Amino acid sequence: MTCSLSASVNDDYTWMAKAIKLARKGRFTTSPNPRVGCIVLDAKGELAGQGFHVQAGTPHAEVHALREAGEKARGGTAYVTLEPCSHFGRTPPCANALIDAGVSRVVVAMTDPNPQVSGNGIRRLQDAGIEVVTDVLAAESAALNPGFIKRMVTGKPRVTVKMGISLDGKIALSNGVSQWITGSEARRDVQLQRAQSCAVLTGSGTALADNPSLLVRKAEADLSDYPALPLRQPLRVVIDSHNALPGNLQLFTDGHKTLRITGQPIAPETDVPAQAISMKGDHIDLHELMMKLGERQLNDVWVEAGPGLAGALLAAGEVDQLVVYQAPKILGDKGKSMMTLQDFTALEQTPTLSLTDVRQIGPDIRLTYDIIS
Repeated sequence: MTCSLSASVNDDYTWMAKAIKLARKGRFTTSPNPRVGCIVLDAKGELAGQGFHVQAGTPHAEVHALREAGEKARGGTAYVTLEPCSHFGRTPPCANALIDAGVSRVVVAMTDPNPQVSGNGIRRLQDAGIEVVTDVLAAESAALNPGFIKRMVTGKPRVTVKMGISLDGKIALSNGVSQWITGSEARRDVQLQRAQSCAVLTGSGTALADNPSLLVRKAEADLSDYPALPLRQPLRVVIDSHNALPGNLQLFTDGHKTLRITGQPIAPETDVPAQAISMKGDHIDLHELMMKLGERQLNDVWVEAGPGLAGALLAAGEVDQLVVYQAPKILGDKGKSMMTLQDFTALEQTPTLSLTDVRQIGPDIRLTYDIIS
């Protein structure tokens, strides 16, 4: 009996790991929904169906897997990376679909943090006489959707600040020249990060100095796993506190969506969608900004900005992650530093970071840090 139970537990972890791998395939397109994968086994424990959520408004992972399984799902087991939904949204409840399919057992990686679902989907399955096992690879499942989870819990999106720096921590020469500190491989990696984000945030200084598009350039990005859908471009968000940006910038003229953040009254005839945010002194209230972006159902915000906005976000406690592409170059002590921060007088005042990932990207090193405090 002990060996049988151990084998069953091992099978649960093995199949859930496969479901998590499936869920990753939707990482470019599910927003504002979470990334979810599902595998259905028949009553003999053989693979009968599998699927992942592809795009908001389309069938969820469970529906894809159950359709593929057909009658083989009856008496079988379903592995789902997130608690099946129990409410009617743009699609019917997945908990009902599992019940109607006649599965006898459902293994759930983690409870859904969405208060509309949390625990209700599991209870509905149990009330229908289905055995439910929870917390199988929960941490790995949570890693699929850090932005969605944060938005459900706090109302704010997950914020990642990207920096391209030299070995001595500079983002540009003293005269402002910065193209290109990092290599082409790092720039391609940035495209991949943009593609996985719901929005790209920048400031007026960067918009004026670089006139960037901030779009995902598919030719540069490695999107081999991208579903057969039109490329989803993230929303561009530009902070223009005093309505000073000219209307001929790429952000406003290329036909893709941009949201202008302003601290001034919004003119009714404006051509670019705008969001008024309260001012704190001479700057936008960044806490209010993040709450408003959360209300727009943005899960993950990728920040490409200068040292002023990057430092302000960090100082305001609105940064969750810092991604640094460090090039093997030395720009010297007169180069421009990566962030504008207060003049710390004690080490205890400085932010605390946790290094979570290090990898070589061409000649550069990508360092990923979680912000602890």
